[in-house]
Amino acid sequence: MRSTLALSALAGALACAPAAPSPPLPSPAATTVTTASPKPRIELVADDANRRIDVLVGGRPFTSYIYPTVLKKPVLFPIRTATGVVITRGWPLEPRPGERVDHPHHVGLWLNYENVNGLDFWNNSDAIKPENAPKMGTIVHRSATPTSGDGEGSLDVTADWVDAQGKVLLHERTRYVFRAAGNVRAIDRTTTLTAAEQPVAFPDAKDGMLGLRVRRELELPSTKAEVFTDASGRATPVPVLNNEGVTGNYHTSEGVEGEAAWGTRGRWASLSGVVEGQPVTIAILDHPRNVGFPTYWHARGYGLFAANPLGQKIFSNGK
Repeated sequence: MRSTLALSALAGALACAPAAPSPPLPSPAATTVTTASPKPRIELVADDANRRIDVLVGGRPFTSYIYPTVLKKPVLFPIRTATGVVITRGWPLEPRPGERVDHPHHVGLWLNYENVNGLDFWNNSDAIKPENAPKMGTIVHRSATPTSGDGEGSLDVTADWVDAQGKVLLHERTRYVFRAAGNVRAIDRTTTLTAAEQPVAFPDAKDGMLGLRVRRELELPSTKAEVFTDASGRATPVPVLNNEGVTGNYHTSEGVEGEAAWGTRGRWASLSGVVEGQPVTIAILDHPRNVGFPTYWHARGYGLFAANPLGQKIFSNGK
């Protein structure tokens, strides 16, 4: 059974297949009545005490909007396919054996940027050295309005992008729309950023903007020595990588595959692999009205799958 997760960056799009020709009418003796399958109920359940809002499809977990104090931004984590397979890396929040322990700021699905008026929102985490903290930015959750429904649910949130002293640079309004149909799970994100008291610039930079960190099985095979978690969750150097079960591969709308997808442009990109014996495909779609469309793909073999429409020169050798 194949599961597909489609993610629309910043603004969503809906595609419909043409209807099939009408079949001949049955004879009266063979008349049957059919009804369309009911749309699954998508419930959003707020848990203020634990700083999270859970998204359920037919009573089963899909994802959660979380804003714990240990993170420097709100994220969607974990994310599951229609069959319940988790596609996101667990470390550092919920480490699993055999995972990479790099880039602690890569958690679930998020949106931020490396250079906002000189502040780095992308790379911020509790692992940052104290002397570098003044250079970092944090996204602070302010409010959330969840709406449940049949076939889709939505979550409207507000947040502030602040500097190390708490001064607000940007006000954020984001709407998530969660959809489910058959084996497909979809998330649309529409984000509006408004400058607070002063002009805000997003200079050309590599690290941005919509990011997803996937689990080990969806990475691309590699031979480079790395540090991974062992069965007890401890960081352990591994001189030779075991690529057993590592099956990921990128494909873009322009026909680029594998590691070559990094730094190229495309209307969409997908990452396919096998997790727990099940084929999984994740697609990120860039909306045509977005700045910098079609986006550049900051898609790495080690499991970072990101769309960066603002990194123009950095991905094109200064062009």
